[in-house]
Amino acid sequence: MQNLPTTLNDWLALLETRHSKEIDMGLDRVAAVKKRLGIHYECPVIVVGGTNGKGSTCAMLESILLQAGYRVGLYSKPHFLDFNERARINGEPVGDQVFVEVFARVEVAREDISLTYFEFTTLAICQLLADAKLDAVILEVGLGGRLDAVNVIDGDVAIVTSVDIDHIDYLGDTREKIGFEKAGIFRTEKTAICSDPVPPQSLLDHALEIGADLWLFGRDFNYNGDKQQWNFAGRAQRRNSLGYPSLRGANQLLNASAALAALEALRDRLPIGAQEVRNGLAMVDLPGRFQVMPGRPAVVLDVAHNPHAAATLSQNFDNMGFHAYTYAVFGSMLDKDIDGVIEQIKGKIDHWCVTDLPLPRAASAAQLEEKLLAAGVLQDAEHSIQSFASPELAYAFALSKAGENDRIAVFGSFLTVAGVMRARKSQHH
Repeated sequence: MQNLPTTLNDWLALLETRHSKEIDMGLDRVAAVKKRLGIHYECPVIVVGGTNGKGSTCAMLESILLQAGYRVGLYSKPHFLDFNERARINGEPVGDQVFVEVFARVEVAREDISLTYFEFTTLAICQLLADAKLDAVILEVGLGGRLDAVNVIDGDVAIVTSVDIDHIDYLGDTREKIGFEKAGIFRTEKTAICSDPVPPQSLLDHALEIGADLWLFGRDFNYNGDKQQWNFAGRAQRRNSLGYPSLRGANQLLNASAALAALEALRDRLPIGAQEVRNGLAMVDLPGRFQVMPGRPAVVLDVAHNPHAAATLSQNFDNMGFHAYTYAVFGSMLDKDIDGVIEQIKGKIDHWCVTDLPLPRAASAAQLEEKLLAAGVLQDAEHSIQSFASPELAYAFALSKAGENDRIAVFGSFLTVAGVMRARKSQHH
């Protein structure tokens, strides 16, 4: 073997230069390398896919299992500030050295098989979680489901949180096509949970065809609640007088219900008490999901980047109390339904600060401004659109203009939120 990198950053730089096609569909290459590595799990594996709500559902599962005293591994993506955020063991990011060692193992095992950055790092993280002697593993699926690298792992439980139109380039432009892709993580005779209240027929048909044990929201599990507390009902298990999850926002009870349904399906292998569920939901922490930062003006970080998520963000604004003006720091990938996002939220934004993002497939600030003008966003004494070269600059401008009764909403893509997180971090140091 030639000299392999000795630091995580050098490894990531190397992986980023390889394999020109960013997403090369098909799982044969990944499956072959997985077999060579001999990745397998002794413990239950929960695989979570869906358009929105994946991260929240994973975070709730992790938090509840940790409260119950289990050793838990989580793979989630993308990351905001450090690659290490993608793999967590017992709630802590995995250290650089562990990645360096496991990357070398994948590199040796793959021999002549080419892997994308995403495939390579997915195999590495699946391997390090298999090495860690865990009680439970939670794997978040990226793009789609059926052809995602995570799908070479068989989950004991698979959850599809929501089916909405997101990556039109890859997955098709209808909920039926996307539903079929998402349902690709279901397995014969294994628990398959769908928390989308209106699942596409394609997902139902696929689950039936492969003989998965399908749990549907409203049929096999549901919730009800008042302002103070809520209750979960599964097939055989009830969880009453639960506190609201610490994650704020409109869809969190759907996500929490899916998590509790998954834990019900695994209750023989991973028993969990009522108090541990309560504590777990109270302790969940997930950056960038309707995250309201302390201080004034209010700053909200939200990775909403499709119309469904933007509608939820808009609804969440209404529950925040009065703010004189709302500034938006907004940047987006070009393959998103940007017009749909703007349509859902434009009524709540007074001043738009649109930004370029450091990726070739990002929309430019100029393109975003054009779309805002086409959507009828005004430029007058009370409304404005300004363009910036980076989220950091857009955020600095919004901060300089916003009064303490105003709010700044940062949304549109992981990179938009990550840029502002970096800016805030350097302010505070």
